[in-house]
Amino acid sequence: MNPSSIAKSPTPWWRVGMVWLVIGGPLAVVVAGIATAVIAVRGADPVLDTSARSGRTSVVAPDAMTPAIQARNHAATAAAGD
Repeated sequence: MNPSSIAKSPTPWWRVGMVWLVIGGPLAVVVAGIATAVIAVRGADPVLDTSARSGRTSVVAPDAMTPAIQARNHAATAAAGD
């Protein structure tokens, strides 16, 4: 008997590298999605009580918004010297 004439037994599927490449990508995405869902559920922000607002339109004090309003108005108007 010649050694080259002996038929090789087929390789099991788990020993083929390409199979793990095909399975590994989607499996990594599923694991990452589950991890993201766990982080989102555990770290959820608390719901704010809207009844405490007592009809005000803004929770932030008007004085705290003054620099932002001035900057917005400054950017919206043309410069006098241009």
